[in-house]
Amino acid sequence: MSSLSAEMRDKLRKWREENYRNSEQIVDVGEELINEHASKLGDDIWIIYEQVMIAALDCSRDDLALSCLQELKRQFPDSHRVKRLVGMRLEALERYEDANKLYDSILQDDPTNTAARKRKIAILKAQGKSTEAIRELNEYLEHSPCRVLASNPHSYAKAAFCLEELMMTNPHNHLYCEQYAEVKYTQGGLENLELSRKYFAQALKLNNRNMRALFGLYMSASHIAASPKVSAKVKKDNVKYAAWAATQINRAYQLAGRGTKEAKYSVKAVEEMLESMQIAMS
Repeated sequence: MSSLSAEMRDKLRKWREENYRNSEQIVDVGEELINEHASKLGDDIWIIYEQVMIAALDCSRDDLALSCLQELKRQFPDSHRVKRLVGMRLEALERYEDANKLYDSILQDDPTNTAARKRKIAILKAQGKSTEAIRELNEYLEHSPCRVLASNPHSYAKAAFCLEELMMTNPHNHLYCEQYAEVKYTQGGLENLELSRKYFAQALKLNNRNMRALFGLYMSASHIAASPKVSAKVKKDNVKYAAWAATQINRAYQLAGRGTKEAKYSVKAVEEMLESMQIAMS
């Protein structure tokens, strides 16, 4: 593989991992990569076809979306994931009834398929049926398998997988990022803590008022900084992340509850966090 094609592949991977919805750039890079270097991409080609297809739908490039979809259907003819992509194309063509029937068939085979259920909610929103969409969303959240899985300590890996699927279908939802970070934090271990910190930060990027994500960023960065397994640079970086999060928490409490007794206790606790961070950095 040439250095150019490797660079393009890595760009697409980075955008996937960071949940960027920069559809025009994905189409530009992805279309060239597929046309010129598809045979050299190995198994990476399938996730690239999916990524480019979704971006092509955003950009009204049905020709590109269809060509990617055909390759995926040939390779994975019975995949629910590919059927969901077929449904997304039907949505883009405003063939909502056909898309709904397809999602219903997926749910008949697999009632726990969260991606298909979310697409049905997206159709209601696209049709302007806000009340029905909200009702369906509330029902979905109540019975979400992620909630059930996350409540079972032995099923965190399944919960993480479920949330990864949800983030793929809705990369701008800060709550999914936050919940994924919480699952990874609960799983423990240095690798999971690093992922946890990354996704708490992503949740904050999407919604800078998410206090759970802010506390999560503080806790995950603090644990990483305290680990004897990390290098001096990693320790120093995570101390800075934790100190930044503590400062933001402190500021939020001061703004939200000035003068109340509860707020004063909260501010004092956060000031102690900051003090501990400063000691660690010195």
